[in-house]
Amino acid sequence: MSSTQAPARPARNGVDVPTLFATLDAVKAQPELAKFQFRASNRWIHGTHSRTTIRGFYGAGQEDTNRTQDFTYDADHPVVLTGGDNAPTPVEFLLHAIAACLTAGLVQIAAARGVTLHEVTSTVEGDIDLLGVLGMDPSVRNGYQGIRVAFTISGDGSPEQLRAIVEQSRRRSAVYDVITNGVPVAIDVTVR
Repeated sequence: MSSTQAPARPARNGVDVPTLFATLDAVKAQPELAKFQFRASNRWIHGTHSRTTIRGFYGAGQEDTNRTQDFTYDADHPVVLTGGDNAPTPVEFLLHAIAACLTAGLVQIAAARGVTLHEVTSTVEGDIDLLGVLGMDPSVRNGYQGIRVAFTISGDGSPEQLRAIVEQSRRRSAVYDVITNGVPVAIDVTVR
């Protein structure tokens, strides 16, 4: 290795474990670094089809400058719900969000605990009764009535260790917290 190359960092499950622990130490020393603000902008396209753009966020005491390109996500409704079926529905993105958050968390937790993972898959199902969202029955909630997440996981840990890693991810998941505890949402309207 030449003197200009940085030494390889030990990684487990694709996670840079020394940097993970250095981040935890930095936040412990300066708790204000833990304050983040994420942002998204959405624009209506046609019918129930819209496009969300995500790039910038504030975190670790400053505006992020690492992202140089926008992430874009389309959402729509299926034809049976008067949409154009151009993309997943917003409630399907919620299923993606919980699966992705739990998976990212368990991969990091496994890495921190020294457990090498071989495979992690999940299936997420959500039950919705449209009588609520369509305004036909005020006793039926608008959103999911229940969500089920099923993981299949294999790795070098014991079955008990792997289950404990998934459980710790559930306890630390931001998306799980938002879904199960709710969060205040303020809506402001500007009319042009």
